[in-house]
Amino acid sequence: MSFARNLLNIIILLCVYLNRGFTEGAQERESGRVDYHTIQLSSLSPSSSCVPSSKEYDTKSSLRVVHKHGACSPLRSGKAVKLDRADILRRDQARVDSIHSKLTNNLEDRLTQTGLPVKDESKSKEDLGSGSYIVTIGIGTPTHNQPLIIDTGSDLTWTKCRQCGRSRRYISLACNSKNKDIFNPSSSTSFNTVSSTSRVCSDDIRSTDIPCSAYRCCYSIDYNDNSSSEGYLAEDKFTVTTADVFSGIHFGCSEKEANINDNTAGLLGLSSHVLSFPSQTANKYNNIFSYCFPSPDRTGHLTFGSTGISSSVKYTPIKSLPKTHLYGLDIVSITVGGKKLEIPSTVFSHPRAIIDSGTVITRLPPKAYAALRGAFKENMKNYTTASAVELLDTCYDPKGFDTMSVPKVSFSFGGGTTVELGLNGILYPLNASHVCLAFAGNDNDGDLAIFGSFQQMTLQVVYDTAGGRIGFAQNGCS
Repeated sequence: MSFARNLLNIIILLCVYLNRGFTEGAQERESGRVDYHTIQLSSLSPSSSCVPSSKEYDTKSSLRVVHKHGACSPLRSGKAVKLDRADILRRDQARVDSIHSKLTNNLEDRLTQTGLPVKDESKSKEDLGSGSYIVTIGIGTPTHNQPLIIDTGSDLTWTKCRQCGRSRRYISLACNSKNKDIFNPSSSTSFNTVSSTSRVCSDDIRSTDIPCSAYRCCYSIDYNDNSSSEGYLAEDKFTVTTADVFSGIHFGCSEKEANINDNTAGLLGLSSHVLSFPSQTANKYNNIFSYCFPSPDRTGHLTFGSTGISSSVKYTPIKSLPKTHLYGLDIVSITVGGKKLEIPSTVFSHPRAIIDSGTVITRLPPKAYAALRGAFKENMKNYTTASAVELLDTCYDPKGFDTMSVPKVSFSFGGGTTVELGLNGILYPLNASHVCLAFAGNDNDGDLAIFGSFQQMTLQVVYDTAGGRIGFAQNGCS
């Protein structure tokens, strides 16, 4: 009898324990504390259909953001989506090499332009830079819409210019090309050239490397693959929307490009330089802008001013970097699958980190990346490994699965701000049978860490330069 009573008590205790476990598991799922994402593998394939975001702000200060290779891109011209992800990775590494070289060699504080095509000569005529996202903004009177790459790592906004129709000596072959994106200054009644004696033509802009007449302020931007843009400083009317128009915006009028395809017209410079677009419109927008980078088949937004900023945004201080106008951050720690990685605090203390819209894949110090990769592999034991691709060395073949369970990844920044990456910011899909951890390690401990656009995807990212802070919020595009 005693044995039966004891057995019954054990069974009751076991049932209570199991029920508590199931209840806690259900509560954990309901409270959102599950430490993994479940990804439908079919969603990783490029789509041919564009899905507009519900958060395309219909305001006087917002531009639509699209992936330049995606289904919503105006560069497609009715053609099927072609997304060469391996080539994007090659061009991305070229950009990072340039950023590291510029900072390591302590180069002079001249115009920062960091969009870089790939070094391979056969690939060098791809779209400008590794930056993935574009907006269309109006220039001139009447307005001429220009598709420009968003670049927080570039100071000067520039677009391809061709003097057509003034006289025969100004006409170039490009004037007769089928590309209607090329801006013709002679057709704009509000266009003016900036002279070499203007205060705007400062030493960090003026180029003495190219022939230039006395009445023009010439610039020259050279990239590390022998591609370049040469032209002169000008000013004209910029139209964000029909209700928000700015006169006298300074920008680069590029007359000659080498090894740069004309699919995109140029760059929209969003750095903290005095000639960046946010700086030149600070009287209106208070040097504040925000964006959400969408997945390739959707749309996002670039919004100037404080319109549409989420009430849940958490901010971290901007850290200045000597002789650059890049946006510096303090990375404090990284969490994978709910567990904080054991990374010494000194790993991120020098030379700190930046956030960059033009770098695709986040770069980490070698020790930090090794810790992240090790924790990620531990959580991915159920999947077959695959070969490395370019800079991505932790890859998987999900063949045989409809879904993948991927550990969540969070970054903690200075000021106590923790940012959980979106579902799309962790795995980089090469194709249906090849996906990789979307992070890479730097070659040296002293190289700058970079928080790239892939990890920013679907987040609302807020740049409050006047307030000296950068903010993050979830679900920025939808």
